Order: sequence, then C-alpha cells, then structure tokens
Amino acid sequence: MRRVQIYDTLSRETRLLVPITPPKIGLFVCGLTPYDEAHIGHGRTFVTFDVVARALRRWGYRVFYVQNVTNLDDRLIQRGGEEGIDPLVLAERHFAGWTVSMQRLGVRSVNYYPFATDYVPEILAQVRQLVDGGYAYATTGSVYYDVSRFPAYGKLSGQRIEAQRPGTRVPAEPGKRAPEDFVLWKAATPGEPSWESPWGPGRPGWHIEDTAITVRLLGARYDIHGGGLDLKFPHHEAEIAQAEAATGTSPLVNFWMHAGMLNLGGEKMSKSLGNVIRLAETLDACGPDVLRFFYLNAHYRSPLDFVEGKSLEESAEAFGRFIAPYRRLSGLLEREGAERPGAGLPPETAEAADGLVQRLDEVMASDFNSREAIALLFGWVRNVSALPQPFESLEGGALETLLAPYRWSEEVLGLPIRGDGAGASEELAGAVRIALDARRRARERNDYSEADRIRDELRAAGIHVEDRGGTTHWELRAAPE
Repeated sequence: MRRVQIYDTLSRETRLLVPITPPKIGLFVCGLTPYDEAHIGHGRTFVTFDVVARALRRWGYRVFYVQNVTNLDDRLIQRGGEEGIDPLVLAERHFAGWTVSMQRLGVRSVNYYPFATDYVPEILAQVRQLVDGGYAYATTGSVYYDVSRFPAYGKLSGQRIEAQRPGTRVPAEPGKRAPEDFVLWKAATPGEPSWESPWGPGRPGWHIEDTAITVRLLGARYDIHGGGLDLKFPHHEAEIAQAEAATGTSPLVNFWMHAGMLNLGGEKMSKSLGNVIRLAETLDACGPDVLRFFYLNAHYRSPLDFVEGKSLEESAEAFGRFIAPYRRLSGLLEREGAERPGAGLPPETAEAADGLVQRLDEVMASDFNSREAIALLFGWVRNVSALPQPFESLEGGALETLLAPYRWSEEVLGLPIRGDGAGASEELAGAVRIALDARRRARERNDYSEADRIRDELRAAGIHVEDRGGTTHWELRAAPE
C-alpha cells in the first residue's frame, strides 16, 4: 500500500495515514439534509471525498465509505408544512433527485447511506449514556449536552466556550443551563414526527445522529471524518464531545478532513442564504465532466470562487483541450481493437507514460492534490499532441500506452466520467436501489400511497418491481407505451 499524507484539521498538521485496522479504512462524510434541491456547493464536497475514496482504493486500502442522510430536522418540518407534505416523504424525494445528480457527476464510491430516522434506537442509547455519565441533562422533555462538562470542547475549531453561541439549528429553549449547550433529544411538538423515549416523545437533535451512526457502523474510533468547512463548528465540535464522552475513547477519528467552501459573489454558497445555483440545472447546462473538472482543478482545502458566465465557460474550454487526445485515442481502439497493426512508440515516450502515472500517484498521496495532478496531465496532453506520427499510424499497444495517464485519471479523478457500458448498468442499479429503499421506508410507516407512487414511477421507466417471499425483486423491461 502507498504511503499517504493527509492534512488533519484537528492537529493542524499533515501526517502519515496509519489505518487503525490495515488495510481497512473507515470513512464517514456528513451528507445531505434534503429539505430542498442540492446546489453546486454540495457537489464540490462530495466530489472531493469521492476522489479520496477512489485514490485510497487504487492504492490497496479497503475503504468502507458511509455518508449519512439527515432526513428529519427543523427545516424539513418547516418546508413540509409549507408544501403540505410529510417531511419524511419530502426528504425521500429530494434525496432521490440528489442521488441522480451524484450518479451523473460520477460520485459512485459511497458504500452506505444511513438515514437518521433508521437509527433512533442507537441515538436513544447514546443519549442515555451521556445522561448517565453526567454529560447531559433533561429539561421539559428535551435533553441537552452540558458543554461545561467536556473541557476539550473547542479543540477542533479553536473557539473558546465563552465566545460561542448556541450549538443548535433552532433558538434556545427554556431550561437550557448555558447558551452553548446543544440539544441531543428534542421534545415533540404536536403534528411533528416523534418517537417515544425515557424523557417523553421527541426526535433526535442534529449532532447526535452522526455519532450514533458512526459508533454503530465504524466503531468508537475510526480513520477519517470528512465534510464541508462550514461544519467544523458547531457540528463536528459537538460530534467529538458526544462520542468521546459517551464511549470513553479518544480521539473519535484519526483525521478530520474539511473541503473548502464554494463561494458565489464572495459569500459561501448556502441554501439558508439563498445564494445558490442548483446542481441538477448546472449539470444540464454544462455537463457533468465540465463541472467535475471545475471542482478538481483546485486543491480541496482551498476556497473556490464561482463566477457566473465565466467559471464554467473557462472550465469547458480547458476540459475540451484536456480530453481531445483521449477521445481520438480511445475512438481508434474502440473501432479497431487493441490488436490493430501499426507503428510503435519511441522507448522514451513509453517510459514517460509509466513515469507520469507513478508521479500522479505521488502527487495525490500528498493530501490529494488534484490541482497539481491536472497540471501534470495537461503536460501529457501537450506531449501527446506533439508526437511526430499521427495516431492513426500507431499500433494498439502504443495507443494503450498513450492512454495510460488518462486511465489513471478515469480511475482516481473520475475524469472523464463513465457514462456507458458497465458504468450505465451501475448507475441504473444504484438509482433503483435508492428508489426501492424509499419505497420500503414508506411501506414501513404504512404510507402505501407513496409506496405505490414510487412503484408506478419505476414501472413507467421500464423497471418491473415484484415483492416475493418477504423480499423485493426488480428487472428491466420495455417501458409501457
């Protein structure tokens, strides 16, 4: 396995990755709260960690990548009320649309998308641990984390307790002992989804869902936690306090990785600020390859400025130059096969291709520097374009040699994005799996009209669904006329 150096936000150092249980890597990334459609800022974060998982797998690590879905919070409840729809159903619908966008972007490395509401027993158990340990207190049906009981609170963000504000997404409630204390279990409000608990009916707080999920799936300590830089405080700070207090294990993770913000007009792109550019519409307008190239042509920790009418146009022009030799070379191979006769390459060119692939791995193993990798690949584009003999005169083996750096790019950077052959089959299977999971959850809550709606939409797309022997089966058939 390759030696990998990663910048850790907590220690503020670049350190050698040493897996807890080699060659396994536990990777958790904070996922979507699907109260609205995803924007291109979300796309940057998830493309970043897709590349992290791809690279680690290339180098021999066995990555188990978990990305949660916050399918119930105050914003979902509010939006559901505005639209007259169950917030859990609203989350399912937006998540399904987001999944399609991720597939188009080539983000296919996630092993599991746990929904918060599927882990209520684990959440309640962790809240109980914190209450019993004296780290949390109950008041008027809610439970709050007592930040004063965890002296290390603030170690990730560098913020002092007295400078902090409430660590929740909602206004402070009566009974809180200090403004920085944050909610673990929120007392039910009439008409909202709720679950029974020792403190009365309620629902999970924002922060507790992640640590309950990760302790269950990855253990009390795991290798890498990722997310957007905006989550460092209060969300990730709260995760550390919760998990380390509940389990007695420190640190929660060996590496904290944070992707830089995508800025629009000098401000972070955010649904709450209203300055968003929707992801699905952008993919339609410029194509997934161009958008993914735009994201990766910057170091993942750097802020990335998006200028309407400029950023994607420049990326489209650059990507066109980047991909032109690949299209010509791969087109010749597809038409005539690897056994096609022709001329060979000068030895120094073959050596340069092999050396470049090794150098690309070295660059990415130094904190996943995709910007430098793309610069190296552009150098290869210039070299290939300057070859004295035309591509049409080369034998199949020579074409494969010239394509080797592009094969690396496809495997690690996801560029170009595969959209045919096995890739299309994987994309279909992934989309169907998400839809069937949504249908299963609808049936479990006795929402049969929603379950039937999902089944009928799949049928309209030519996908036949049948429930047999307690399991659901599907197959692709001709779509009805």
